[in-house]
Amino acid sequence: MSLLSRDRYVAVLGASGVGLGQRQGSETRWLGSVGFIDEGFHAWAVALETLDRLLGEHARAGAELSVVISGHFSRFCLVPWSDQISSPDELLGFAQLCFEDLYGVPSQPWRLVLSAEPAGYDRIASALPQDLLERLRSLVSGRGLRLRSVQPYLMAAFNHFDKSFDTGDFLFVVAEPVRSVLLLAREGRWTSVRSVGSSDSDAALTALIGREGQLQASTSERPLNVYLHAPARIDSQPDVPGVHLRTLEEDRTSVRDCLYVMSRAVA
Repeated sequence: MSLLSRDRYVAVLGASGVGLGQRQGSETRWLGSVGFIDEGFHAWAVALETLDRLLGEHARAGAELSVVISGHFSRFCLVPWSDQISSPDELLGFAQLCFEDLYGVPSQPWRLVLSAEPAGYDRIASALPQDLLERLRSLVSGRGLRLRSVQPYLMAAFNHFDKSFDTGDFLFVVAEPVRSVLLLAREGRWTSVRSVGSSDSDAALTALIGREGQLQASTSERPLNVYLHAPARIDSQPDVPGVHLRTLEEDRTSVRDCLYVMSRAVA
């Protein structure tokens, strides 16, 4: 089969639902979503069972699948530069120590991925549960599909919008319905990443961004551009003072589904 003709699908594992779309050129044909009861972090097991059913209903063997995972199931950490690290294995071990300092010793293994940065720059590390990834690979293989990519939604959204950000100093807030992730850069370098349980209402986002602004004002006098992306705020865009909204471009469908919006961030 030619790679140019291979069917492509995009799945989104949300905090309380799973969605699936089929890529048709630059557009996404939305195949639907299924909700589930949010049982906390370990709801990812229910999410994978739901995804398996959706793939069985819609995806054909031989197709490619890209998967986006909610910040609800992801972890993030800033990994400081160290000139004492001389190999990729040492860097990965150091990143694991940074995660343990922040989250404690894990009760389960995590798969870490670090951003590519020049020497002397801090890195952003993202982590997903190893069990989640292994079970995802197994069910995708069992359906005869090829797993094209797996990424936290923060990374998909940043890659989609990054060319619209002013270089230098900015705060990028990705506000999903139950969790927000705040990514901060100063003078072109990563300086902070935080994940916070929070509503995506105007009041909650105004308070969250206001607190972050006060914190940053106490550490630097450099002005900070704030960019906000709230994929579930489809019919009423956030009204938060002093922020630049980042929304995915309009398309020709009438789908009103947060998971569909999230799927469209995938390149």
